[in-house]
Amino acid sequence: MKILPDTDKLLLEQSDNWLTIWFNRPESRNALSEGLTDDLCAVLNAVRDDQGCRGITLRGKGGVFCAGGDLKNFKAGFQGGEQSQADIEAASRAAGEMFDLINEMPQVVVILVEGAAMAGGLGMVCIADIVAVTRDAKFAMTETTLGIPPAQIAPFVVQRLGLSSARRLMLTASRFNGEEAGRLGLADFVVDDASGLDQVEADIKQQVKRCAPGANAVTKEVVLATRHLNREEMVDFAAKGFAACMLSDEGREGVASFFEKRKPYWSVKH
Repeated sequence: MKILPDTDKLLLEQSDNWLTIWFNRPESRNALSEGLTDDLCAVLNAVRDDQGCRGITLRGKGGVFCAGGDLKNFKAGFQGGEQSQADIEAASRAAGEMFDLINEMPQVVVILVEGAAMAGGLGMVCIADIVAVTRDAKFAMTETTLGIPPAQIAPFVVQRLGLSSARRLMLTASRFNGEEAGRLGLADFVVDDASGLDQVEADIKQQVKRCAPGANAVTKEVVLATRHLNREEMVDFAAKGFAACMLSDEGREGVASFFEKRKPYWSVKH
């Protein structure tokens, strides 16, 4: 895997072709400050094209995933007279671009939640490929209680939960726990505690490493393309992805390993 940027707002762990990114602002409940989001984008861009990185886990230090946006910055920066409306719009667009980056990473993205995932933190959960939460974790989109909309996360909440649940949760700022997150479809796995999250992650890693990294990347592209391509465009896009993978080194290796009754090279531990 590549050498990653230095950062004090994130803790980075690289092990067995997997990157774990810990949000490391426990004093602010891992709120999404400008510095943290800049560092996160820098790290993700550094590994985006690295097929040696098979997956990425996001989680939070201090027993909490993420409290959402940094309200101190909202008050001092956005409302303190230092920034114009155009400046605030630019900052919001940058947040949207961060969510897009996470959503479209070629690697499998796993999010593990304990403590709480509020507002933008909940929105980030909605863009993971796989989500595990503790039963007592807390969730809410609290933006409207502060007089602001959950603007950049709204499309991803709809994508994950469906329009009906998204509207109810955003317009009421309703709070719910990990059990309800599982029933809503926000969480794929609901466990008792942090050790349960570790076990889920270990199982996911084992499963993902059976899959070819290039094929997984194309699969994510095809899945996400369903949001904006019509049926005719989708058929063509999927055909091109399928053909490219079929003729790739991975495709040839995968078919050959099946007939030779052996594991393909990407699933063999080095």
